[in-house]
Amino acid sequence: MASTLQDAGVTSASPSGKTFLGHPRGLATLFMSEMWERFSYYGMRALLVLYMTASISEGGLGMKTAVAAAVYSVYTAMVYLLALPGGWIADRFLGARKTVAVGGTIIMIGHFLLAVPFSGAFFAGLAFIAIGSGLLKANISTMVGHLYDGPNDPRRDGGFTVFYMGINLGAFAAPLVIGTIGQSVSWHLGFALAGVGMALGLGQFLLGTRHLSPKSDIVTSPITPAEKASIFKKAGAWLAAAVVIYGALAASGSFTIDWVLWPLSVAGILIPVLVFAKVKRDKDLDSTEQSRMSGYIWFFVAAAVFWMIYDQSGSTLSIFADKHTASTLLGFNFPSTWFQSLNPLYIMALAPVFAWIWVALARRSKNPSTTMKFAIGLLMIGASFIVMMLAMAAASGDTKVTPLWLAMVYLVQTVGELTLSPVGLSVTTKLAPTKYASQMMGVWFLAVTAGDCVAAIFQLVLGDGVVGSTWYFAVQGVMAILAGVALAMYRKKVNTLMGDVH
Repeated sequence: MASTLQDAGVTSASPSGKTFLGHPRGLATLFMSEMWERFSYYGMRALLVLYMTASISEGGLGMKTAVAAAVYSVYTAMVYLLALPGGWIADRFLGARKTVAVGGTIIMIGHFLLAVPFSGAFFAGLAFIAIGSGLLKANISTMVGHLYDGPNDPRRDGGFTVFYMGINLGAFAAPLVIGTIGQSVSWHLGFALAGVGMALGLGQFLLGTRHLSPKSDIVTSPITPAEKASIFKKAGAWLAAAVVIYGALAASGSFTIDWVLWPLSVAGILIPVLVFAKVKRDKDLDSTEQSRMSGYIWFFVAAAVFWMIYDQSGSTLSIFADKHTASTLLGFNFPSTWFQSLNPLYIMALAPVFAWIWVALARRSKNPSTTMKFAIGLLMIGASFIVMMLAMAAASGDTKVTPLWLAMVYLVQTVGELTLSPVGLSVTTKLAPTKYASQMMGVWFLAVTAGDCVAAIFQLVLGDGVVGSTWYFAVQGVMAILAGVALAMYRKKVNTLMGDVH
């Protein structure tokens, strides 16, 4: 497909000839668009579980803690699951630029639906945001790559670094602004403010679209009329079946939210299994590629365990912050949503440090293997929930513990994230079979989906009184630590499966 781009006369230079910090001018457009999108997403996320568990008299939905946590887990799982069809739609139908514009519009509508004080609009809003995020998330990072002259452009890595700074700036500011408004003034005003943030990001994208690469307009693998007819026929059949089933449940008065949470949770676990089964059965893969995929499954499972705990920062940890943590430190009062700003703050502070550490260790031939880095990530995420266990024990009765407990938990989790997440992205590209090279990044995102869906099932099965308890944190923490120890013990086997990839 590179030859197609070349034959079409497509270049990666900014059409306007302007630059942004030495990079193509389009990077500023994508930086600001992603910053505002993350502002809207993380601001809404900071309020989500608190709003669902707040009593009706407090303007909330009055949901049980376990159900609210499960809704949150399934919602975040769907955001990552839908990145797969989001990338497919760009490749086969619209191209990256149009897909991002459509996705941003859907996200904006979703946030404004959350601002409507009606439970039906709330759940419709979550669905809109998940669908829109899948369309946008899968493609905006690809568009950053389009700005540069191939993978060997010396500015490329720096461009992605600048872009990811926009992600963390938006994630850092959102809880401070949207969280404060939502908790102190009105939940729905906070959700509306998230919609305004997405509107600003969408406006920035549309106004700056002329600075983006023409590559972002290209539909790389256009769908044929026959394929399109087949897909629409199958999609229509599935949609009709869902309407009939859920319509019958609603008519009989049997419908509950469990009829949504359970099927989606099970699907979020089964889909990765089916994807790996398909790849492992593919006879086009040679023995080396099959061995690498067997090694990759170890990393995938480890990542799923990691994200199962990590993504509870907006659910069980958010509830702990609101109900069991003092909102005063050194005489300064703040809303509990502010804790959600700690992770992006830590990332911005520690990411350069970790980049330096890996380089320094590599020079001394002491850089840990990919397998050991994953094991360390699991040990750290497990340790964070052991700290949460201690914090929950300290908060027995009506005691509200110092905010330093959560500050420590988020610090330990961030260290684990920096050890596992960037390495996971790298090893995914290295172990990917040639046939599935462009699809494997979507498979990596499925680890988040699987982990979040496992968390949702735990929360639904355990119920109130257990979710968020001392032993709830202890069991998951020990589980992750044991997984980290097991990965470290079997590292030689995994390294053998990886072959010459290190």
